[in-house]
Amino acid sequence: MQFMFPEEIEVWYVLPALRREMSKELKKLGFSSTAIAKKLAITKGAVSQYLSKKRGCEVVFDEKIKSMIKKSARNITNGGDAVPELRKILLKISKTDVICKIHKKYASLPVNCRWCKNDWH
Repeated sequence: MQFMFPEEIEVWYVLPALRREMSKELKKLGFSSTAIAKKLAITKGAVSQYLSKKRGCEVVFDEKIKSMIKKSARNITNGGDAVPELRKILLKISKTDVICKIHKKYASLPVNCRWCKNDWH
């Protein structure tokens, strides 16, 4: 294992999982893969991989986060912008132990690591 910043964990694991869950919700709400790609500013191929469970499967969100994703998907359906919706959810996730758990799984860390908790301030 190699060292990874918590932010790298967010980019490599959390954001893809969030995009996957958002793609699934938008699909349930009647969006085509092309429309989902446009809304989320990703490729249609990425949407296909998210929906077929080939990408973004390393993270499973709890019911609270899934509820936020569903609400944000409805906001997007009603004309909202996906970027602030996704950022709001990422901010909420950053205040949980999701990133820390993944960080411990995929990176070489000190024994009593608290980096994901922002304890260096």
